[in-house]
Amino acid sequence: QVQLVESGGGLVQTGGSLRLSCAAPGRTSSTNAMGWFRQASGKEREFVAAINWSGGTTWYADSVKGRFTISRENAKNTVYLQMNSLKSADTAVYYCAAGPRGSASSTEYTYWGEGTHVTVSS
Repeated sequence: QVQLVESGGGLVQTGGSLRLSCAAPGRTSSTNAMGWFRQASGKEREFVAAINWSGGTTWYADSVKGRFTISRENAKNTVYLQMNSLKSADTAVYYCAAGPRGSASSTEYTYWGEGTHVTVSS
């Protein structure tokens, strides 16, 4: 069982920044890619960004392109989501996920963290 631990959520004003972290215990063929998803109250979970460990290829949802950056620190088995220019629409619970390949589909990910809350106030 792979346990993912997210951190870095909190309350921030519109236009502010937050950095989320996701620590994974190690990398295997089944956890070659890491993704971030979010779920706002009353809405379905949606893709935010993903990255693969090996080549660093990244994917982003259109709604966050140019504002969010996903990155990885291989030595620490940690993935980050730098969120800038935050909007109220970014308010959600953010989940870290791990799977064999990067994808915008949540079904491609095998392991999930418990989530961290991000609230953007105006």
